[in-house]
Amino acid sequence: MSGLISRLPGFRRDSDADEPPAEAASQSLRRPLPPVGQLRRERRALLSLREDRLRDLGGLMLEMFRRDRFRQDLILERCTELAAIEDRLGELETLLGAALSRGRVRPAARCECGAPVFWGSRFCAQCGRAVALPARQAG
Repeated sequence: MSGLISRLPGFRRDSDADEPPAEAASQSLRRPLPPVGQLRRERRALLSLREDRLRDLGGLMLEMFRRDRFRQDLILERCTELAAIEDRLGELETLLGAALSRGRVRPAARCECGAPVFWGSRFCAQCGRAVALPARQAG
């Protein structure tokens, strides 16, 4: 069953990694984001897999209750698999958010002195001038 997860595109367990962690981290910074369609397909597949695994876990628990024989190791294995799926879903949500926000970045607000003004600031961190609050836009 864990073999099914490793076959999904872009989903590998830590034990499947061939590269050292430092090298893998530097390569992940250089890779471009996958296409949004690919991320959505993987998310859809993982959501379906997660739903199936949750149903299986519920059925397993019910059967163990009926037979009055609980196997904690089996429950932990299934829960660990579900947690890994949910972790990957969280990663996909982050990647989707980043991919969808590409090109939609607003220019940074700047003070009259040229320093960037951080969101929520009332005064410039460099020169101390009061920052004019932007007018709310009607949405």
